[in-house]
Amino acid sequence: MDPLEIARWQFGITTVYHFMMVPLTLGLGAVVVFFNLMYVKTRSDQWKRMTKFWGKLYLINFIMGVATGLVQEFQFGMAWSEYSRFVGDVFGAPLAMEGLLAFFVESTFIGLWIFGWDKLKPKIHALCLLGAVCASWFSAYFIIVANSWMQHPVGVEMVDGRPVMTDAWAVFTNNTALVAVPHTLFGAVQVAGSFLVGIAWYKLYKRRADGVDTVGENGKVIVGDAGVGGRDRADFKVWFNSLRIGAVVGLIGFFGTAFTGHMQAQLMIQQQPMKMAAAEAACHDGTAFSLFSISNPGAQNCDDVQAVVEIPGLLSFLAHDNFTTDVPGIVSLMPQYQEQYGTHLPDDPMYGERAGQEINYLPLMEVTYYGFRGMFTLGGIAMLSYFYVLWVTRKKGQGTVPEIKWLSNLAIVGILAPFGANVAGWVFTEMGRQPFVVAPNPDGNPAIKMFTAAAVSPGVSGGEILFSLIALTAVYGVLMVAELYLLAKYVKAGVPAAMPELVENPHNHTHDDDHTDRDVLAFAY
Repeated sequence: MDPLEIARWQFGITTVYHFMMVPLTLGLGAVVVFFNLMYVKTRSDQWKRMTKFWGKLYLINFIMGVATGLVQEFQFGMAWSEYSRFVGDVFGAPLAMEGLLAFFVESTFIGLWIFGWDKLKPKIHALCLLGAVCASWFSAYFIIVANSWMQHPVGVEMVDGRPVMTDAWAVFTNNTALVAVPHTLFGAVQVAGSFLVGIAWYKLYKRRADGVDTVGENGKVIVGDAGVGGRDRADFKVWFNSLRIGAVVGLIGFFGTAFTGHMQAQLMIQQQPMKMAAAEAACHDGTAFSLFSISNPGAQNCDDVQAVVEIPGLLSFLAHDNFTTDVPGIVSLMPQYQEQYGTHLPDDPMYGERAGQEINYLPLMEVTYYGFRGMFTLGGIAMLSYFYVLWVTRKKGQGTVPEIKWLSNLAIVGILAPFGANVAGWVFTEMGRQPFVVAPNPDGNPAIKMFTAAAVSPGVSGGEILFSLIALTAVYGVLMVAELYLLAKYVKAGVPAAMPELVENPHNHTHDDDHTDRDVLAFAY
């Protein structure tokens, strides 16, 4: 068993699983802050219901994200000790800042927000959540700074074969990070938008399917009041406004992601041209963007790749903002990489059995090609759903969702589209960097690089890593079932899951009840 391959699978699985929770935490947290501030401003029961319901789902996801994120830190020392030694002098600062913000600031303010209902002044209480969410966004920034250094190392000098930080400002303002941060955050915002849209659509559909709301002869919604379970007229407003806000949030996320993604593509051409060539399956220099290509399974040979549908000039526009400048292809880039970084791995014991092997600078094209397209395809599908939501719920429309079950099911499934786009983007980013774990900066010192083959812990056997892979996958599988169960449970229960007083006294709850004596743990689980 090859320890390197198993270690890569382990890190990939745990990272992708953890990252499924990260964008929802970042995006949904910002949305709940908006709801909370609107409640403070208006003292409207509707905004309070929205804050508490969506806040409950946010906290469930936040807790799971923290639990799964801890494993990432341990893997650096367990399976990737050589990598940790190489990047330690650089990563120490951003990871320390991330840890301080993630585990101290976020946790402190989240605790104050959970237990501060009716204990803190409303403005102070809302600011606690704002502080926690801002800390999570800064936490994401520091993590991306560390990752961006792996993509584009700057601000260091080589000392005794290891990079040592000499310019912290260059590391923290790495142009790769300054583009990747907003791209990631906009992606998180789109995830939150789809999350709101899917759940709110389902809840409005259930109100119609259960006969609470109807549509009159004029085609307009007649809002009903079931009189139980908090399913009153205010409940309708919660889901209707959540639906429309979710669509607007999703559109902001989509267009922000598209714009910053364009900027990333242009940087990629300069910093990692082979990644872009692999993403395009572009064997030769050219200007055309391939919408669809075919190849033999596992093909890494340009002779086996055939473009089926191409858009002339689009690739040049993505790279250079014009339609005529050629973008270098794999055939042109391969000898450049070999000349600059060598044709074979060094004959060094740290490479183990791989010492002296020929280096393949072409990342797995199937992953990079379809990962690149998965980003904008899934994001684009979600974008169309946002426009449809705004059209269906417009003032001149019927004012609610159609009573069509398959559309409701599609709305729930549609929540996964921006999640998939985010995951596809990270898989593309990391797999496209191979065979480097620290990709060289074309404009920097060529010695500041690290091959993935040299990064794995030398004293860990394949069997040991395989055991941890199986164990972690099993534990993560259990956590996934637990999170989905909790989310589904509280979504089905609706607002009363976060505000049980609505069931106890469904008709008399207003903002004047804020100071009633109830168990705060009902909101803190």
